Amino acid sequence: MKAILTDIEGTSSSISFVKDVLFPYARRALPGFVKARGHEPAIRKWLDMVATEMGGMCQDAMIAEVMQGWIDEDRKHTALKALQGMIWADGYQSADFTAHIYPDAAEALRQWHAAGLPLYVYSSGSVPAQRLFFGHSDAGDLTGLFSGWFDTEIGGKREAGSYRRIADSIGLPAAEILFLSDVVAELDAAREAGMDTVLIDRIEDYPQPRDAGQANGHRRLESFSAIMPTA
Repeated sequence: MKAILTDIEGTSSSISFVKDVLFPYARRALPGFVKARGHEPAIRKWLDMVATEMGGMCQDAMIAEVMQGWIDEDRKHTALKALQGMIWADGYQSADFTAHIYPDAAEALRQWHAAGLPLYVYSSGSVPAQRLFFGHSDAGDLTGLFSGWFDTEIGGKREAGSYRRIADSIGLPAAEILFLSDVVAELDAAREAGMDTVLIDRIEDYPQPRDAGQANGHRRLESFSAIMPTA
């Protein structure tokens, strides 16, 4: 194994942190954020993307309301993820919260980095949001451990083509990359692309462990500490 690609929610961090802290924070802040900063080009482009999908001629307040509904649905929309990331940046910088990371994940990431294994992140959250997460984690600033970041701009997480593009970007054969996730469908797509896979099945997030059939042939582990990749 020459590199490790990891998911965040349910893998290196608890699902509850995103669901109970980050999503409600963004939902509350969205209307005010859009009203105050919707004129900025970096924000306007995402609002216009949503407006176009809705048929155009939409007021910003309506766009914000639609995206609040998307948060409730846990919709993986690139525009929503980008704006959420900007809102969370304010929360992190104001020290309203720090990002939860499982202690075994933080320890393993440090060990793998020290051993010379390049580490990468692939999450439905935007790349800026990923950097904020690992930069303001419970374990401190971990951004220096990572060699690259990928979000849904490279493709959906359940599409094999996304993992092929990630492998091309990393510059390694897919077979030399280990992908860690708690979502079997994502692991299926990564395996189809040729990557090695591990299902992270944490009892904190999945009280009923997935059995062999549910794991669909992927190695199933309950923490990062049991993963023994070699550089």
